[in-house]
Amino acid sequence: MNERVGPRAINVLGVRVHDVTYNEALDIIEGFVGSTETHQVATVNPEFIMAAQEDEDFKEILNQVSLALPDGVGLLWGSHILGQPLRQRVAGVDTVERLAALSARKGYRLFLLGAAPGVAEETARCLCSRYSGLQVVGTCAGSADVQEEPEILKRIHDARPDFLLVAYGAPKQEKWIYRNRSTLGVAMAMGVGGSFDFISGRAVRAPRWIRRIGLEWLHRLYREPWRWERMLALPRFAGSVLMEGISSRLGR
Repeated sequence: MNERVGPRAINVLGVRVHDVTYNEALDIIEGFVGSTETHQVATVNPEFIMAAQEDEDFKEILNQVSLALPDGVGLLWGSHILGQPLRQRVAGVDTVERLAALSARKGYRLFLLGAAPGVAEETARCLCSRYSGLQVVGTCAGSADVQEEPEILKRIHDARPDFLLVAYGAPKQEKWIYRNRSTLGVAMAMGVGGSFDFISGRAVRAPRWIRRIGLEWLHRLYREPWRWERMLALPRFAGSVLMEGISSRLGR
Protein backbone atom coordinates (compact mmCIF):
# COMPACT_ATOMS: atom_id res chain seq x y z
CA MET A 1 0.00 0.00 0.00
CA ASN A 2 1.18 3.51 -0.75
CA GLU A 3 2.58 4.92 2.51
CA ARG A 4 0.42 8.04 2.23
CA VAL A 5 -2.80 6.05 2.55
CA GLY A 6 -4.04 3.30 4.80
CA PRO A 7 -7.76 2.61 4.51
CA ARG A 8 -9.42 0.33 7.01
CA ALA A 9 -9.73 -3.23 5.76
CA ILE A 10 -12.05 -6.03 6.81
CA ASN A 11 -11.78 -9.78 6.36
CA VAL A 12 -14.61 -11.52 4.51
CA LEU A 13 -14.15 -15.30 4.45
CA GLY A 14 -10.39 -14.89 4.35
CA VAL A 15 -10.33 -12.16 1.71
CA ARG A 16 -9.31 -8.60 2.53
CA VAL A 17 -11.64 -5.80 1.43
CA HIS A 18 -10.98 -2.09 1.96
CA ASP A 19 -13.63 0.14 3.50
CA VAL A 20 -13.50 3.03 1.05
CA THR A 21 -15.97 5.33 -0.67
CA TYR A 22 -15.77 6.33 -4.34
CA ASN A 23 -14.05 9.61 -3.47
CA GLU A 24 -11.54 7.92 -1.18
CA ALA A 25 -10.78 5.25 -3.77
CA LEU A 26 -10.07 7.88 -6.43
CA ASP A 27 -7.86 9.84 -4.02
CA ILE A 28 -5.87 6.68 -3.32
CA ILE A 29 -5.55 5.80 -7.02
CA GLU A 30 -4.45 9.34 -7.85
CA GLY A 31 -1.87 9.04 -5.08
CA PHE A 32 -0.26 6.18 -7.01
CA VAL A 33 0.70 8.54 -9.86
CA GLY A 34 4.42 9.17 -9.84
CA SER A 35 5.19 5.93 -8.02
CA THR A 36 8.00 3.75 -9.33
CA GLU A 37 5.88 0.61 -8.91
CA THR A 38 2.60 -0.59 -10.36
CA HIS A 39 -0.25 -0.69 -7.87
CA GLN A 40 -2.91 -3.32 -8.46
CA VAL A 41 -6.59 -2.58 -7.78
CA ALA A 42 -9.27 -5.29 -7.61
CA THR A 43 -13.05 -4.91 -7.60
CA VAL A 44 -13.95 -7.57 -5.05
CA ASN A 45 -17.49 -8.96 -5.08
CA PRO A 46 -19.11 -12.12 -3.61
CA GLU A 47 -18.22 -14.14 -6.73
CA PHE A 48 -14.55 -13.21 -6.24
CA ILE A 49 -14.65 -14.27 -2.61
CA MET A 50 -16.27 -17.64 -3.34
CA ALA A 51 -13.85 -18.29 -6.21
CA ALA A 52 -10.98 -17.51 -3.83
CA GLN A 53 -12.15 -20.27 -1.48
CA GLU A 54 -11.16 -22.80 -4.14
CA ASP A 55 -8.26 -20.94 -5.78
CA GLU A 56 -5.45 -20.18 -3.35
CA ASP A 57 -3.45 -18.26 -5.96
CA PHE A 58 -6.42 -15.97 -6.57
CA LYS A 59 -6.94 -15.47 -2.83
CA GLU A 60 -3.26 -14.61 -2.35
CA ILE A 61 -3.42 -12.02 -5.13
CA LEU A 62 -6.57 -10.41 -3.71
CA ASN A 63 -4.93 -10.19 -0.30
CA GLN A 64 -1.86 -8.49 -1.76
CA VAL A 65 -3.43 -5.87 -4.03
CA SER A 66 -2.91 -2.23 -3.14
CA LEU A 67 -6.63 -1.54 -3.11
CA ALA A 68 -9.53 -4.03 -2.87
CA LEU A 69 -12.74 -2.18 -3.73
CA PRO A 70 -16.01 -3.40 -2.14
CA ASP A 71 -17.97 -4.13 -5.32
CA GLY A 72 -21.34 -5.72 -4.62
CA VAL A 73 -24.29 -5.12 -2.30
CA GLY A 74 -23.75 -8.64 -1.00
CA LEU A 75 -20.46 -7.46 0.49
CA LEU A 76 -22.20 -4.63 2.32
CA TRP A 77 -24.78 -7.06 3.70
CA GLY A 78 -22.08 -9.55 4.65
CA SER A 79 -19.95 -6.93 6.35
CA HIS A 80 -22.88 -6.03 8.63
CA ILE A 81 -23.46 -9.70 9.46
CA LEU A 82 -19.78 -9.99 10.38
CA GLY A 83 -19.93 -6.88 12.56
CA GLN A 84 -17.52 -4.90 10.35
CA PRO A 85 -19.83 -2.71 8.25
CA LEU A 86 -18.58 -1.27 4.98
CA ARG A 87 -19.79 2.25 4.20
CA GLN A 88 -20.39 2.15 0.46
CA ARG A 89 -20.48 -0.14 -2.53
CA VAL A 90 -17.77 0.92 -4.99
CA ALA A 91 -18.83 -0.67 -8.28
CA GLY A 92 -16.21 -1.35 -10.93
CA VAL A 93 -18.06 0.21 -13.87
CA ASP A 94 -18.83 3.39 -11.90
CA THR A 95 -15.21 3.56 -10.77
CA VAL A 96 -14.09 3.41 -14.40
CA GLU A 97 -16.42 6.28 -15.28
CA ARG A 98 -15.19 8.37 -12.34
CA LEU A 99 -11.57 7.54 -13.13
CA ALA A 100 -12.13 8.70 -16.71
CA ALA A 101 -13.62 11.98 -15.46
CA LEU A 102 -10.68 12.48 -13.09
CA SER A 103 -8.18 11.67 -15.85
CA ALA A 104 -9.83 14.17 -18.21
CA ARG A 105 -9.51 16.89 -15.58
CA LYS A 106 -5.95 16.09 -14.52
CA GLY A 107 -4.43 14.90 -17.81
CA TYR A 108 -3.88 11.27 -16.81
CA ARG A 109 -3.59 8.77 -19.64
CA LEU A 110 -5.61 5.54 -19.93
CA PHE A 111 -4.98 2.27 -21.74
CA LEU A 112 -7.91 -0.16 -22.24
CA LEU A 113 -7.02 -3.84 -22.53
CA GLY A 114 -9.29 -6.84 -23.07
CA ALA A 115 -12.94 -7.62 -23.85
CA ALA A 116 -14.06 -8.86 -27.27
CA PRO A 117 -12.45 -7.40 -30.43
CA GLY A 118 -13.63 -3.85 -31.01
CA VAL A 119 -15.17 -3.36 -27.56
CA ALA A 120 -12.19 -1.53 -26.03
CA GLU A 121 -12.13 0.85 -29.01
CA GLU A 122 -15.86 1.54 -28.69
CA THR A 123 -15.45 2.06 -24.95
CA ALA A 124 -12.68 4.58 -25.63
CA ARG A 125 -14.91 6.49 -28.04
CA CYS A 126 -17.76 6.56 -25.51
CA LEU A 127 -15.55 7.75 -22.66
CA CYS A 128 -13.84 10.41 -24.77
CA SER A 129 -17.21 11.74 -25.91
CA ARG A 130 -18.42 12.00 -22.31
CA TYR A 131 -15.25 13.46 -20.79
CA SER A 132 -13.73 16.23 -22.86
CA GLY A 133 -9.95 16.10 -23.00
CA LEU A 134 -9.66 12.48 -21.92
CA GLN A 135 -6.57 10.76 -23.34
CA VAL A 136 -7.09 7.08 -24.11
CA VAL A 137 -3.63 6.38 -25.47
CA GLY A 138 -4.13 2.75 -26.39
CA THR A 139 -6.65 -0.06 -26.77
CA CYS A 140 -6.11 -3.75 -27.37
CA ALA A 141 -8.33 -6.82 -27.13
CA GLY A 142 -5.58 -9.43 -26.92
CA SER A 143 -5.98 -12.25 -24.43
CA ALA A 144 -4.61 -13.40 -21.10
CA ASP A 145 -2.46 -16.06 -22.79
CA VAL A 146 1.19 -15.91 -21.77
CA GLN A 147 2.23 -16.16 -25.43
CA GLU A 148 0.63 -12.80 -26.21
CA GLU A 149 2.23 -10.93 -23.33
CA PRO A 150 5.38 -9.62 -25.11
CA GLU A 151 3.39 -7.87 -27.84
CA ILE A 152 0.78 -6.49 -25.40
CA LEU A 153 3.44 -5.24 -23.00
CA LYS A 154 5.26 -3.51 -25.85
CA ARG A 155 2.07 -1.70 -26.86
CA ILE A 156 1.51 -0.57 -23.28
CA HIS A 157 5.09 0.62 -22.88
CA ASP A 158 4.97 2.52 -26.17
CA ALA A 159 1.71 4.27 -25.15
CA ARG A 160 3.04 5.31 -21.69
CA PRO A 161 -0.32 5.34 -19.86
CA ASP A 162 -0.78 6.24 -16.21
CA PHE A 163 -3.67 3.82 -15.67
CA LEU A 164 -4.26 0.41 -17.23
CA LEU A 165 -7.77 -1.11 -17.21
CA VAL A 166 -7.89 -4.85 -17.92
CA ALA A 167 -11.12 -6.59 -18.98
CA TYR A 168 -10.26 -10.28 -19.19
CA GLY A 169 -12.72 -11.33 -16.50
CA ALA A 170 -11.85 -12.72 -13.08
CA PRO A 171 -9.61 -14.34 -12.11
CA LYS A 172 -7.71 -14.13 -15.43
CA GLN A 173 -7.37 -10.33 -15.31
CA GLU A 174 -6.10 -10.29 -11.70
CA LYS A 175 -3.59 -13.05 -12.43
CA TRP A 176 -2.46 -11.31 -15.64
CA ILE A 177 -1.84 -8.03 -13.82
CA TYR A 178 -0.09 -9.72 -10.91
CA ARG A 179 2.11 -11.76 -13.23
CA ASN A 180 3.21 -8.68 -15.20
CA ARG A 181 3.12 -6.02 -12.48
CA SER A 182 6.89 -5.56 -12.33
CA THR A 183 7.12 -4.77 -16.06
CA LEU A 184 3.90 -2.85 -16.80
CA GLY A 185 5.38 0.59 -16.11
CA VAL A 186 2.02 2.11 -15.10
CA ALA A 187 0.97 3.73 -11.85
CA MET A 188 -2.14 1.60 -11.47
CA ALA A 189 -3.63 -1.48 -13.12
CA MET A 190 -7.19 -2.55 -12.37
CA GLY A 191 -9.26 -5.53 -13.45
CA VAL A 192 -12.63 -4.24 -14.65
CA GLY A 193 -14.51 -7.37 -15.75
CA GLY A 194 -17.48 -6.49 -17.94
CA SER A 195 -17.20 -2.71 -17.52
CA PHE A 196 -16.26 -2.14 -21.17
CA ASP A 197 -19.38 -3.99 -22.30
CA PHE A 198 -21.61 -1.76 -20.17
CA ILE A 199 -19.88 1.51 -21.09
CA SER A 200 -19.86 0.71 -24.81
CA GLY A 201 -23.51 -0.33 -24.74
CA ARG A 202 -22.80 -3.95 -25.67
CA ALA A 203 -24.50 -4.96 -22.40
CA VAL A 204 -27.43 -3.24 -20.71
CA ARG A 205 -26.95 -2.26 -17.09
CA ALA A 206 -29.82 -2.46 -14.60
CA PRO A 207 -31.80 0.76 -14.05
CA ARG A 208 -30.57 2.87 -11.17
CA TRP A 209 -33.55 2.01 -8.95
CA ILE A 210 -32.83 -1.71 -9.31
CA ARG A 211 -29.21 -1.11 -8.39
CA ARG A 212 -30.28 0.91 -5.34
CA ILE A 213 -32.32 -1.98 -3.92
CA GLY A 214 -29.55 -4.48 -4.56
CA LEU A 215 -31.12 -6.53 -7.37
CA GLU A 216 -28.67 -5.74 -10.16
CA TRP A 217 -27.64 -9.40 -10.14
CA LEU A 218 -31.23 -10.46 -10.91
CA HIS A 219 -31.46 -8.03 -13.82
CA ARG A 220 -28.19 -9.34 -15.23
CA LEU A 221 -29.39 -12.93 -14.86
CA TYR A 222 -32.57 -12.03 -16.76
CA ARG A 223 -30.55 -10.42 -19.55
CA GLU A 224 -27.84 -13.12 -19.56
CA PRO A 225 -29.45 -16.39 -18.38
CA TRP A 226 -26.29 -18.33 -19.26
CA ARG A 227 -24.76 -16.80 -16.12
CA TRP A 228 -27.01 -18.85 -13.81
CA GLU A 229 -24.22 -21.21 -12.79
CA ARG A 230 -21.96 -18.34 -11.78
CA MET A 231 -24.82 -16.78 -9.84
CA LEU A 232 -24.90 -19.85 -7.58
CA ALA A 233 -21.96 -18.20 -5.81
CA LEU A 234 -24.37 -15.68 -4.27
CA PRO A 235 -26.41 -18.08 -2.08
CA ARG A 236 -23.19 -19.92 -1.21
CA PHE A 237 -21.68 -16.62 -0.13
CA ALA A 238 -24.73 -15.75 1.97
CA GLY A 239 -24.71 -19.11 3.71
CA SER A 240 -20.97 -18.97 4.41
CA VAL A 241 -21.18 -15.45 5.81
CA LEU A 242 -24.12 -16.37 8.05
CA MET A 243 -22.21 -19.35 9.43
CA GLU A 244 -19.12 -17.20 9.96
CA GLY A 245 -21.18 -14.54 11.74
CA ILE A 246 -22.86 -17.11 14.01
CA SER A 247 -19.53 -18.78 14.77
CA SER A 248 -17.97 -15.44 15.63
CA ARG A 249 -20.79 -14.50 17.99
CA LEU A 250 -20.69 -17.89 19.72
CA GLY A 251 -16.93 -17.53 20.06
CA ARG A 252 -17.31 -14.20 21.80
